[in-house]
Amino acid sequence: MLCDCHLHTEFSGDSDAPVRAQADRALSLGMRAVCFTDHDDFDAWSPDGKQEFILDWDAYFRTMPLIRREYEGRLKILTGVELGLQLHIAGYLEERMKQYGDLIDYRIGSSHFVDGIDLYYPDYFRLSPFTDPDELERERYRHYFEATLARLEAYDCYEAVGHLDYVIRYGPNRNRKFTYRDYADAIDPILEVLVRKDKALEVNTGGFKYGLGHPNPHEDIIRRFKELGGRLVTVGSDAHAPEHVGFEFARTAELLKSCGFREYAVFEKRKPVLLPVD
Repeated sequence: MLCDCHLHTEFSGDSDAPVRAQADRALSLGMRAVCFTDHDDFDAWSPDGKQEFILDWDAYFRTMPLIRREYEGRLKILTGVELGLQLHIAGYLEERMKQYGDLIDYRIGSSHFVDGIDLYYPDYFRLSPFTDPDELERERYRHYFEATLARLEAYDCYEAVGHLDYVIRYGPNRNRKFTYRDYADAIDPILEVLVRKDKALEVNTGGFKYGLGHPNPHEDIIRRFKELGGRLVTVGSDAHAPEHVGFEFARTAELLKSCGFREYAVFEKRKPVLLPVD
């Protein structure tokens, strides 16, 4: 079975899943390896004025080596982090990488907040200058892709971009009116950055969990990444609870093969190890 390289635990502000519960679920599914990627979104505030996604780096990197030793010989435990990228936090990210970079196997670069607003909340969509619902949605989706492009261009502290079309999970129509073709001019530059920097595109099965009928990003985007010369894909469930570990991975394996990928990457010490798509 594919290895799950996007898992959250009690170290993430939006999960209370014990680390061992996530690992045990992966074992029960027959996985060979997992990577924990708990959230760190610095200077990202909820509407009630809380910073909910700050990682306790010291506690995290004290705990993970203990878990790794506990599961040795049964399940390879890799340690990662999902970094919330924003242009104005370069100093913070640089400091964290200097202090902890050697301990990290895999870094996901994600855009959860745009213009200081969590995309989970409708406030992001209320910022649109348009009142027509379709125009509003198109403008907000494009704005998200533009912000993501600027961040991926500016930073190198990531091995993969997380859930590239994440914004559609929360849009007024979600993905009902979304196609890659309609946003190709905004998405292709992002994919070209990944190709040029030899970064990975994450295939995040959370889209299935959210009822989109597709992963994040949509398979048309994955296919286009391959056409543009994309070499590396990773696979993650984005599970915040044990029941979602490895969610729809058999379906995802077939999808990857249909997009031209016969291998996927698992990162160890920030270097890709290529495994066959089962």
